[in-house]
Amino acid sequence: MKVVAIRGCFCETFTEVQRQTPNVKIKQTVTHFAAKQALELPGAGAVVRGKLVDLHTGYFLDEAPESEREARREHLEAFFDASMDVYLAALDAGYPEAEAREITHVIANFDFYAHGWFEMMEFPPEEIDDHEERYAGFFADHDITVERPLGEFTPENGLPDAPEGEGGEAVNAEGGFEDDTYVEDAEGNVKPADEADQADSAA
Repeated sequence: MKVVAIRGCFCETFTEVQRQTPNVKIKQTVTHFAAKQALELPGAGAVVRGKLVDLHTGYFLDEAPESEREARREHLEAFFDASMDVYLAALDAGYPEAEAREITHVIANFDFYAHGWFEMMEFPPEEIDDHEERYAGFFADHDITVERPLGEFTPENGLPDAPEGEGGEAVNAEGGFEDDTYVEDAEGNVKPADEADQADSAA
């Protein structure tokens, strides 16, 4: 099975979120506890959550055809907002921060796949089953499937509708990593998450 270096910024600190860093590849720069705190602190958590929703929505809309962006915006905003609860649930279940973050990106790609938004996908469509298998236990516990990517975290009134895409080529997808969770460090080096954790601890 192959796993792409999922791009994301769920782990950014308050300062990094406020800067709205354009490089949104995963950076293992904060601890499991700090990442959880950032979203759960009264008041501040809502601010961080909102900024992360805006960051992810803006990033992925930039990869969509310009003519389709506004039609997808409301759906993506609601999806990424709900995915914050998935992230926290993964942390509560004991997943390392990098894997909790990867889970949220995997389910986002499930949603892109289900809508035929292949140009927004981070890994090739043919790797969907591999990624579903990778976190099969967590997905089963929370009723998450490719067809229902938020599972039990789906908002009570559902997600806003958005037009289906035409599939086509996943022009922004990256594949080729072996079975591991990969992150990109501050120097731009891609490495397994456990090595990044060790480097952060030693810093």
